[in-house]
Amino acid sequence: MYPTVNNFSHRLRRNTSPMAKKLITQLIAACIAFGLVFVPISGVYALSDTQQLVVDSWRLVNQGYWNPERLDDVRWRRQRQKALEKTIQSSDDAYNAIEEMLGELGDPYTRLLRPKDYAAIKNSTSGNLSGVGLQLGPDDQQDQVVVISALDGSPAADAEIASGAYLLAVDGQPISDLGLEGAANALRGEVGTQVVLTLQQGSNSPEELSLERRSVDLRPVRTRRLRTESHTLGYLRITQFTEGVPMQVLEALAELQDKGIEGLVLDLRNNSGGLVSSGLAVADDFLSGGAIVETRNREGITDSIQAGTSTLFDGPMLTLVNGGTASASEILAGALQDSGRSTLLGNRTFGKGLIQTLTNLSDGSGLAVTVAGYVTPSGRDIQDAGIEPDRLLSDPEPLNPGGEGDRWLNEAEQWMASLLELDNNTSIP
Repeated sequence: MYPTVNNFSHRLRRNTSPMAKKLITQLIAACIAFGLVFVPISGVYALSDTQQLVVDSWRLVNQGYWNPERLDDVRWRRQRQKALEKTIQSSDDAYNAIEEMLGELGDPYTRLLRPKDYAAIKNSTSGNLSGVGLQLGPDDQQDQVVVISALDGSPAADAEIASGAYLLAVDGQPISDLGLEGAANALRGEVGTQVVLTLQQGSNSPEELSLERRSVDLRPVRTRRLRTESHTLGYLRITQFTEGVPMQVLEALAELQDKGIEGLVLDLRNNSGGLVSSGLAVADDFLSGGAIVETRNREGITDSIQAGTSTLFDGPMLTLVNGGTASASEILAGALQDSGRSTLLGNRTFGKGLIQTLTNLSDGSGLAVTVAGYVTPSGRDIQDAGIEPDRLLSDPEPLNPGGEGDRWLNEAEQWMASLLELDNNTSIP
C-alpha cells in the first residue's frame, strides 16, 4: 500500500528538520491547491494521464520546434508550469491547456489535433474524406481562415467556392471563436447533414451557403490525352499528395507514354499539399539529378534533398499553378522551375514554406509541430511569398481545373504546341 499525501506528510514531520518540514509542507499545500494529482508508480509519484498529455506535448515542441529563439521569447519552460498549474482532470482540460500553451507561439501550423480531427487528417492522407471538401489555411496578416482550395468533386467545388475566399463562420459560429482546427472540425460531420458557411469572396458582400456533407472520392491523380491540330499531349492532374500518389503517377506516366505523347501538362492547381514524401517522390520522377528542395532545421543546418539520375518522363512539360497550390506542391513546382525542367503558368502560389511532423499522443490525439522551413533549390524562401509563375495567365481564373471550358488548360495546350513547333524547327539541319 502506497502512502497517502497525509501520512507521507506525517512521516516527513517526524524525520525532517524544521526548515525542511516547512518547505515540504508548503510544496504539498501548493500541489493540493493547484489540483496536481500524483499517481504512484513503483514507489515514484508521477503525473496523471491527462497531465502527462500536457507534458508530452510541451516536450515534443521543446525538442523539435524549428525556431528555438521563439521558444525563448515566450519563456517556454514557464508555459509548461502555467499549464500544469491549471486543474487538469479530463481530456478536455488537457486539450484546453495544450492549446493555450501552443497559442503563445503564434504558429498556426503547430497545433493540437483532437482525436476526431487527427483521425480525419490520417484519413485524408490515405485518400479518404467526408465533409464539404474545403482545404483551409491561416491568413496571418488578417488573423482569419482562408480557403486554399476546394477538392475536385466535393460539395465545395460544386458550389464554386474559389481559392482565396475567407471563411467567416460555420453554422453561425464566428471563426474568431472556432479557430482553424475548430472550423475544419465544424465542417466535418455525418454524410447527408447540412452545414451553413458564411463566406466572403473577393470584394463581394458576405454570403451564406448551405452545403450537404458527403463522402468525397479524392482521386488525387487524374490523367487523359490531349490532342491539338498537330500534336498529342498528356495531361496529369494531382489534387493532393496522399500515400498512393507516387505509384499512381508512375502508372499514369507509363500509360500516357504508351499513347505516344509528345509533351506533358502537369496541373497542380488547388493542390494544397499533403505528404511531403509523396511530393518529393513525384519530383524525382521528372528531375535527373540536382536538388529538389533544401530544408533548414532548428540548428540552422541546411539539408539538400537530391533527385536520382533516372526519370519516368524527360520530355517537354508545362506546369499549371494557382493560389491553391501549397506546401508539398510548391516544393515540386519550385524544383521544376529552378531546374529549368518546366515553365510555370498561372498565378502566384499560396506560400507555405514550413514543414510539420505529426505525432500520435497517448489518447488518440495528435500533435503537429513545425520542425523545419524549406527553400527552393536556388534559395528562395516562399513562406508567405509564394512562387511567381514564369507566365501569368488571364483572369478570371477558371473554377473547374481540368473540366469543360478550362481556359487556362487551353492556353497551356497552345503554349506547349508552340514549344514543340519551335523544337522541331530548330532541330532541322
